[in-house]
Amino acid sequence: MGRSFEVRKASMAKTAGAKTKVYSKYSKEIYVIAKNGGADVEANLQLRSVIDRAKKDQVPSHVIEKAIDKAKGGAGEDYVPARYEGYGPGGCMVIVDCLTDNNSRTFTDVRQAFVKTKSKIGTQGSVAHMFDHQAIFSFKGDDEDAILEILLMDDVEVTDVECEDGMITVFAPHTEYNNVKTSLTNAMPEIDFEIEEISFIPQSYTKITGDDVALFEKFQAMLDDSDDVQNVYHNAEVD
Repeated sequence: MGRSFEVRKASMAKTAGAKTKVYSKYSKEIYVIAKNGGADVEANLQLRSVIDRAKKDQVPSHVIEKAIDKAKGGAGEDYVPARYEGYGPGGCMVIVDCLTDNNSRTFTDVRQAFVKTKSKIGTQGSVAHMFDHQAIFSFKGDDEDAILEILLMDDVEVTDVECEDGMITVFAPHTEYNNVKTSLTNAMPEIDFEIEEISFIPQSYTKITGDDVALFEKFQAMLDDSDDVQNVYHNAEVD
């Protein structure tokens, strides 16, 4: 599961769009989390986590600070989460997570991506049951047994621990995100997470071939162009 996840992450990064788009998405997420859970980074673990991810993706400090200051002010947009599911090009399964202040606009954008690529948007829950909602941590190392022992000693529930090519990847239920990070950080203060996030991991994959490859690339590009789309999860393996 680890290696296929790494490969898909690299593939998705190629179509992530311009840096300004990445900055905008992080800014919105930081603003929403700070507004709902408080702007104190020490007290709001979710805020601390997203800021850590933003820094790893080279989001400038001034972008992060501006989003937090905006949340402190109490004014601004009122974003709410929206999730859409369906079948993309070649029959692959897709989950689209959004933050929006206009549900009609967001639904139209997402629906158009499906319609214009011969895909089918479904109802809520239509494909989510075929994904595992997981906390994922990846870092350099070569002893997965030692890592598993650390987590089990702290009573952390773990789905899997894998080691491949000098990288250890820990998979755990999404509810264990903070517990995994705290346990590993306490045991190894110098640990440097290359990946630390909550994601949807497909239970199986769908190979995309032929004409569906171009449609899938168009599908991803259309979703990436929407300012409301935060994350896209899929089970496609592009040939």
